[in-house]
Amino acid sequence: MELVLCLLLFFTRRTWAIDTLTQGQSIKDGETLVSAGGSFELGFFSPGNSKSRYVGIWYKKVSTGTVVWVANRENLVSDASGVLSINEKGILSIMNGTKGIVWSSNTSRNSAEEPIAQLLDSGNFVVKDRNDSDSENFLWQSFDHPGDTFLPGMKIGINFVTGSERHASSWKNTEDPAPGIYTYRVDSQGYPQVVVKKGADILFRAGSWNGLYLTGSPLPVNPLYSFELVLNENEVYYTYQVQNNSIYTRFLLNPSGLIQRTIWNERTNNWEVYATSQSDQCSIYAYCGSYATCSTNESPPCKCLEGFIHRSASPRDINSVDWSYGCSRRTPLACHGGDSFLRKTGLKLPDTSKTWANISIDLKECEKLCLKNCSCTAYANLDIREGGHGCLLWFGDLIDIIAFSEGGQDLYIRLATSDL
Repeated sequence: MELVLCLLLFFTRRTWAIDTLTQGQSIKDGETLVSAGGSFELGFFSPGNSKSRYVGIWYKKVSTGTVVWVANRENLVSDASGVLSINEKGILSIMNGTKGIVWSSNTSRNSAEEPIAQLLDSGNFVVKDRNDSDSENFLWQSFDHPGDTFLPGMKIGINFVTGSERHASSWKNTEDPAPGIYTYRVDSQGYPQVVVKKGADILFRAGSWNGLYLTGSPLPVNPLYSFELVLNENEVYYTYQVQNNSIYTRFLLNPSGLIQRTIWNERTNNWEVYATSQSDQCSIYAYCGSYATCSTNESPPCKCLEGFIHRSASPRDINSVDWSYGCSRRTPLACHGGDSFLRKTGLKLPDTSKTWANISIDLKECEKLCLKNCSCTAYANLDIREGGHGCLLWFGDLIDIIAFSEGGQDLYIRLATSDL
């Protein structure tokens, strides 16, 4: 499927020996820009067997011509008459043969004295002042408008000041780059977590950040990648870098809603899948319902947490394929006195949409705060580095927990003392 997506039909094209467009210059269909280091190329292309034309960015040195970004995703050019240009205000536009504007960029920043559009070796297409290379001063950049590909240096997240959001979105299909029904984004409700959504519904939850990794992805440390989730009063975003820029790697959100982490293999001339989301039933959001763990090493994979029983009217349904109702408490909480905590290790932490977080509180104080609130159902360290610090409190049902065979995090689950 991925190879089909990557194989693109390109018309014969003429490559400019430049990476930059200035006022008065334009790119016609068949002409391209190439980044200074030769990593990326920008021009008109047709996906798959389609004859529709789009302005896109693709890997210059990858034989499959894999497209990583499309400008006019929702407004195609029907023939080879398209032209991309930049005006005196730094606005990019794509026009068709009748001079109609098919697509244009916009910016909330002031115009530059000498605006240019430049294709960087990161794959980012930026509009900036010729004499100002500070990324904070870019008038516009393609990295602010991701498509189906999450590249090193890109950010997905939310700006709390402007309310703007950056997220990846799938193509409709391999021949139509218009936004599909799947998105890869940071969900900022409660403590932020990275998710794949199908429309408004969570399909897959990579989890919250614990200082080292997303709790749903406890992969061994890979020296190739450096991941980070930044959260402050102004914004939250998730990003990653590669330590060796000669290696081509990307996250692809394919038309089926799968996130595939791929690396280009020069020896085989192919993209190799390093990791895939939704690779098993435990990856499906809330597969085992509430207060249950999912383990691919168990059959059935779902198991109620200690102190909880399967929500089923009949004991024979315990092995039912449908665990969507999850589990319920064996004994109600006493609330003020009489409750204790069960420590579970090696877990993907539950959905954090109904949580409270504080980075300065230690685990002991975290426990006390949870006991003081009758709605608090669990707690954990916010950051697991240096022995752990910070506090994360859950309120309401505990949903989407995975029990890993290795790795994972500790979770302290509130129970009636009699159930310990």
